[in-house]
Amino acid sequence: MYILITMKKIIIIGGGAAGMMAAATLAERDIDAHVTLIERNDCLGMKVMISGGGRCNVTTGNNELKEVLKCYPRGARFLKTPMYAFKPSDVVDWIGGRGVPLKTEADMRVFPQSDNGKDIMKLYEKILETGRVQILYKTVVTGVSKDEKFIVKLREREDLEADSVILTTGGQAYRRTGSKGDGYDFAEALGHSITDLAPSLSSYMTEEEWVKDLSGVSFENVKLKFVKEDKYEFSGPIILTHRGVSGPAVFALNSMAAFEKVSKEDPASLFIDFCPDYNHEELRDGFNDTVSKNPKKNVENINPLPIPKSLFKKFVEIVGINKNANELSKKEINKLIEMAKNSELTLIGTTPGDEFVTAGGVELSEVDSKTMESKICPGLYFAGEILNIDGFTGGYNLQVAWCTGRLAGFSV
Repeated sequence: MYILITMKKIIIIGGGAAGMMAAATLAERDIDAHVTLIERNDCLGMKVMISGGGRCNVTTGNNELKEVLKCYPRGARFLKTPMYAFKPSDVVDWIGGRGVPLKTEADMRVFPQSDNGKDIMKLYEKILETGRVQILYKTVVTGVSKDEKFIVKLREREDLEADSVILTTGGQAYRRTGSKGDGYDFAEALGHSITDLAPSLSSYMTEEEWVKDLSGVSFENVKLKFVKEDKYEFSGPIILTHRGVSGPAVFALNSMAAFEKVSKEDPASLFIDFCPDYNHEELRDGFNDTVSKNPKKNVENINPLPIPKSLFKKFVEIVGINKNANELSKKEINKLIEMAKNSELTLIGTTPGDEFVTAGGVELSEVDSKTMESKICPGLYFAGEILNIDGFTGGYNLQVAWCTGRLAGFSV
């Protein structure tokens, strides 16, 4: 009697960060299985290479996991298990231990010491060139179905059969078309639900021209409040641009308010406190002190507030003041202070940032967070941005890809 033993077949769909990590995990374990990684582009990890302005912000330097998980507006609770299994410090050790030394900058972002994102890609190429993983480049998946086994349909290629599938592609299709597609469609075809989708980590365009006049002026710490259907608040660095407002705090606020649609026809309000470390009384005392020392100077030539001089000068212009400092009325002083503490901007649109991600995805209640396996379709695993998980800028989204991709690779 002969028993035919067939090698298990595993297919990973999507060669982004999560797909690469899943493939690398399987390659390094040298399991008795045939692993195929399918990528529609002619190289792996295109988004990884360009993240962080081409430097690749691989993860966060924050190792307090309770604080790290607060940086995910969606998916934090689900993420707890995979994150604890492969923490940011583990990512640093994993990458560094494979020949790419990393550095943590003052803002807690982690980059290759070379400041070259291509070094991260070379690391994965080295792991995957062992031949334990077959990579199909320029290959488009058109459908995934399951009977006894998974059938992965390919454009202009023969269909592939698999015992298990790791699905990682999702957000890329949404970014290209603005509609659901690719991995989301495959997940739905296999019985899964997809939540609402929206772009996240975007900058805001403003109606006010004075903001654009100050393009390039940055602030280390301001307090932001977004007001539309709901209210959201966040504090941190911002920069004024030729379109409106950008920077880490703006990205985070947009992430929190990702499903609040903003347009010229349906705008939102943004209130900015440029002096969050000072109350009105402290600002008024400082203002009066500066005026007393510069009584004969024109108001626009002094700077009695802890803000850039160009911003104060713009406030003076908006209020319409052209007089010496000692001629200011209490009403005018209070108006200038109020502008510093509570400037209101009209938000009329968004523009994508460098780390633009998709909010929304596969419904998390349908996935086992301990294995990344589907609760609906056995043998189907998820990792990365296809899941309803997204984080703030600063390496948090790549961290999701690494830890979910690695857990899926181990579990499969």
